[in-house]
Amino acid sequence: MTSRAPLAWSAAGLIAAVALPWYALQEGLDSGAWLTGLWSSEDYASGFGQIVEQGRWWLAPVLLALMACLAAALVPATRQQRGTLLLIASTAGLLLFVAQALGIGLRGWTAAWLTGLFGELEVRQVGLGAGGAVVLVALLSLLSIGLALRGNFGGDAFVAGAVTTVAASIVLFTAWPILRILVQAFQDGDGVLAPVLLLERLATEKIWSLRCLSGGGRCGVAWNTLFLAIGCGVGTTVLGLAFALIVTRTSFGFKKTLRVLTVLPIVTPPFVIGLALILVFGRAGLVNQFLEWSMGIEPTRWIYGFHGVFLAQLFAFTPVAFLVLIGVVEGVSPTLEEASQTLRADRWATFTTVSLPLMRPGLANAFLVGFIESIADFGNPIVLGGDYGVLSTEIYFAVVGAQLDYGRAASLALLLLVFALGAFFLQRRIVGTGSYATISGKGDSGLPTPLPAAARRAAACVALPWAAFTLILYGFAFVGGFVKVWGRDYTPTLDHYAKAFAVEHTADGLIWTGAAWNSFWTTLKLAAIAAPLTAALGLIAAWLLVRQRFAGRAALEFATMLSFAVPGTVIGVAYVFAFNVPPIEITGTAMIIVLCFIFRNMPVGVRAGMAAMSQIDRSLDEASLTLRGRAPQTLFYVVLPLLRPALVGALVYGFVRAVTTVSAVVFLVTAEYELATTYIILRVINGDYGLAIAYSCALIVLMLAVILLIQFAVGERRLGRRAVALKGGPA
Repeated sequence: MTSRAPLAWSAAGLIAAVALPWYALQEGLDSGAWLTGLWSSEDYASGFGQIVEQGRWWLAPVLLALMACLAAALVPATRQQRGTLLLIASTAGLLLFVAQALGIGLRGWTAAWLTGLFGELEVRQVGLGAGGAVVLVALLSLLSIGLALRGNFGGDAFVAGAVTTVAASIVLFTAWPILRILVQAFQDGDGVLAPVLLLERLATEKIWSLRCLSGGGRCGVAWNTLFLAIGCGVGTTVLGLAFALIVTRTSFGFKKTLRVLTVLPIVTPPFVIGLALILVFGRAGLVNQFLEWSMGIEPTRWIYGFHGVFLAQLFAFTPVAFLVLIGVVEGVSPTLEEASQTLRADRWATFTTVSLPLMRPGLANAFLVGFIESIADFGNPIVLGGDYGVLSTEIYFAVVGAQLDYGRAASLALLLLVFALGAFFLQRRIVGTGSYATISGKGDSGLPTPLPAAARRAAACVALPWAAFTLILYGFAFVGGFVKVWGRDYTPTLDHYAKAFAVEHTADGLIWTGAAWNSFWTTLKLAAIAAPLTAALGLIAAWLLVRQRFAGRAALEFATMLSFAVPGTVIGVAYVFAFNVPPIEITGTAMIIVLCFIFRNMPVGVRAGMAAMSQIDRSLDEASLTLRGRAPQTLFYVVLPLLRPALVGALVYGFVRAVTTVSAVVFLVTAEYELATTYIILRVINGDYGLAIAYSCALIVLMLAVILLIQFAVGERRLGRRAVALKGGPA
């Protein structure tokens, strides 16, 4: 490798240190006011200006390390020597950068021992700006180039850069915020470390009681969470597999309709499912009213508690399992199934001994996602939980309740991480180290084997009633937006839609006068930004974890699931804790919402990508390398076209979750950046259910349109197999 790449990055970092403000600007770069103060102004000065004119000497070692990288790029040296020099200089620069960023804050030194060592510091240090950010990126890039030059990651700079980017982004925007909030579990109210407090906070009867098993009371919230998560993981995996089998392995005539019905719950704000279940099964719901009228049965509140939350979570998370499994089921090689039948195995034996074992990575990943979604779910338990408490709601009340106990909330969040870690290692043990590759460079024109009759009937009995139930539930929710007051006045009306989405035509053009337009456009814009970034980062991470071998790979894999295992409420509070003060001050901006979307939703793309990639034989990568294709060419032209189902799943999930998320952003939104879900929640709190349902229905239509657009843009994966009409319908 030549020295061009390290030379370019070193020069970019030094130019930024001269020509861009080091610290964040309140008015932004586009104002242009900073151009006249790059040296003289304390607020606008560049890195060199801050050192020379403002006396911020602690920035000098960082820029000296960057100059050392420039020298390493210019001096004559072997590949190994240049890599060593770059690695030493960039590592030193990164350590110095982090040290000065964390050591100096708004009030000078951030620790008493630093004050004792260096004396009082009169100047302050605000959040990082454009100049500092470019220098940080340059140092990270130089670190990855140095590793590649030394032979790490197979000497491939692209792989080294991808690993560095993914790892650094996860550390900065997942591990660091969560660490900031979890450290509260070991501190008292004054911030003094007291590790014994963690045991005191967790060793309570409310968390670990098992009285429900003996009929003498309630179980603790930890057991409630675990029981619910296991049931949800199994239930969503079974339902998702049933839908995937019907869509891919039967001649069912309404496959597109079935796909839409499986996706409907995922494009719905979580509290809407709970509200619809209450309207149908609640004490004053249609079912109870009918039973009381026809049979004199006293209305009950059975929907509140485990049954209601479990039902709502199945509705909400089955689509996620379906998105993970659809590509896996499609990827099972017909050639292997035909070989089994050639050896006189019947369809049932082929299905149970060949097809299902090859789906094991997808099934395990679907269970893991369902389990973690359940333990982190907040919307459904808060609406339907009743007296059935779970850890996520306990954390919420610890933060926003009268107690305001961040230490207890952090302790419960730590317990959730333990549950997630256990599920993660269980998933790895189930999948094991076996090979599940079914897509290779060899010709594969076998015919997809129809499901055996027993499996076809079982899938139909599971999926079709659930689809009908989904259709009925959403029918009632949809009607709720067209009546004045559900349960009291069923007079048809369009008032709710008019109030939310009114448009007036004036001499100056169209004016969006509806009350919901501001939050609608903001949500659409931020979700459109976040979704492709979420998918790209997730699939690149999946490619690295499946195809590359490097130290710390297992730790990186778990880190990708870290934000998924923590309730959204905790993530929101963690982001406020981490990014409300230097070195990164972005609270109140659109950037913090987009980052929360990306790293909260990325794990589904990672798991879907890993499940799909485990079926792609490495011989395809090796063939590309044999033809002198580099790693990026292999990824974009060989692997990525075969990952279209996973890409669709990641894009759809990234966009939809950005639109429908509640708990993760409830602490991050502002009057300027109000989102659709927070607007709807306020309407529900005010009792304006008609407007809330009308807005939710509009969001559902929007997301269905976007999903169709994504599927059209990405296209279908072509595996070169013969297409025939499968015998046998779903029943």
